[in-house]
Amino acid sequence: MKTALITGANKSIGFETARQLAKKGYFVYLGSRDIKKGEEAVAQLKGEGLTQLEAVQIDVSNKESINAARHAISKKITSLDLLINNAGILGSLPQDPATTETAKIREVFDTNFFGTIDVTLAFLDLLRKSVQPVIVNVTSGLASLTNHSDPSWQYYAFKGASYGPSKTALNAYTIALAYELRDTFRINAVDPGYTATDFNQHHGHGSVEGAAEFLVKYATIGADGPTGKYFSRDAEGEVYPW
Repeated sequence: MKTALITGANKSIGFETARQLAKKGYFVYLGSRDIKKGEEAVAQLKGEGLTQLEAVQIDVSNKESINAARHAISKKITSLDLLINNAGILGSLPQDPATTETAKIREVFDTNFFGTIDVTLAFLDLLRKSVQPVIVNVTSGLASLTNHSDPSWQYYAFKGASYGPSKTALNAYTIALAYELRDTFRINAVDPGYTATDFNQHHGHGSVEGAAEFLVKYATIGADGPTGKYFSRDAEGEVYPW
């Protein structure tokens, strides 16, 4: 049985991704900053007849929490097949570049960028023991510098100092990590698209189910699958320019 860890999995896209992976036969660890909410999410899925699930407390902006989660999971499994770095924050609004203080920008980067790196490094040894390790870094269309330079892009005006740049940095890290581990890992930046969630006050046009299905598509690729790429549900042909 393949194993997966999803951060930020107690609700929304992360939760639905856990559901879909469990249906595909994965044993899924649902990472949640609030363990009670994580356990409630697991109970809901078990009520649907999905049994291969477990909640784990993990705050990706806290190294002690990450290491505790790594220790807890390593006592149960000897290898991890899939890591989905899904946890992220939008940060306080507005995020006008000329007025947003660096403390607010750092807060977003601590979760979306540095937190993802800390989680990845903590679980890399378990992933290396998988026959076919996969990492999905959940990104955003707002990370694309090419699109942000194109006035015809539909989200051209959606610019800010914190959220988008944190995901741009994450994309850069994804490229570098995918190259270093290119012989054994499949590592991609995947944007589930502009999805209606609590994250954006349900202003998105996509469904949570569709967004999760897109993540699962790239989370379950084979050893001959792509690596070091930037995929988006909102992109023509599913590939966004960096």
